[in-house]
Amino acid sequence: MYSIKSKIGSVNVTLLLNLTLVFLLLTMWTGLSLSTSTFLTAGNITNLMRQCALLSILAIGQTLVIITAGIDLSVGALVGLSSVIVALLLTSGVPIPLAILITLVMGAAIGLYHGIAIRKFGIPPFIITLASMSVFVGIGLLITNGATVSGLPKEFTRFSQQDFLGIPSLFWMVIGVGLPMHFLLKQTKWGRHIYSVGSNPEAARLSGIDINATVCLVYVLSGSLAALVGVLTASRISIGLATTGTGWELLSIAAAVIGGASLFGAVGGVAGSVLGALALTTINNGANLLNVNPYWQQIITGFLIVVIVYLDQLRRRR
Repeated sequence: MYSIKSKIGSVNVTLLLNLTLVFLLLTMWTGLSLSTSTFLTAGNITNLMRQCALLSILAIGQTLVIITAGIDLSVGALVGLSSVIVALLLTSGVPIPLAILITLVMGAAIGLYHGIAIRKFGIPPFIITLASMSVFVGIGLLITNGATVSGLPKEFTRFSQQDFLGIPSLFWMVIGVGLPMHFLLKQTKWGRHIYSVGSNPEAARLSGIDINATVCLVYVLSGSLAALVGVLTASRISIGLATTGTGWELLSIAAAVIGGASLFGAVGGVAGSVLGALALTTINNGANLLNVNPYWQQIITGFLIVVIVYLDQLRRRR
């Protein structure tokens, strides 16, 4: 298990990165407020929060995996498949709570499959989740014949359009997911085990940590949260679409890394993931308001990832 000094160092680095990201966000928000007349309007901020919510939840699950020095490339495809599954269940007359529960259980089962494949059969996380990404998109397209699944109940689609206390219901879901995940990481033995596995798996094993159970846990949570995002996406766009999450796996990784998670493991947190997702969403929203070519978002995102990973390497060398 890594030392107390390493823990303190990781906490300090994570806090510093989060504060830096907050400063960057404040700078972007100030610049966009001065350069556009629509950025700070209630309608745009509400839209920004809705856009940020789905990516935030996905990034939280991805962060848990990255802390163990793993990766989950299947989450985007699982979002699409989950939107299709919940839509098919709802249009078949299955009650809304049961349809959502079945979809979430499916996501958890897929995550467990990934964890077992990685730990029991030695398949690298990159390979098994990359394979799943292709399989899930194919399954989604196969069962829908490449078409969308429409006709979802209004009670289901209405949720994503509602606000509570001035905050969109979708962003309340971020709070509902983020607080328990933060507690898991910072206040429980499972959280300590997750960081320990990412820091030094062999030392974690020698200290009595069940690495198999820990790795399976993070992939189960990642799969469950991806399925939840699929359900929320279906509610927001009112259809089930197998390709709706295309590219979201890379965005979730980018949000986690920009938020301070280290691709080398053992560093990261929930708050950083949400801030990273908000940063990416702000870049996209600002580009739209300023009529900037949207492809610049990809360039800026890539640049931010390179800079942050480089700084992380410098920290580790010291």
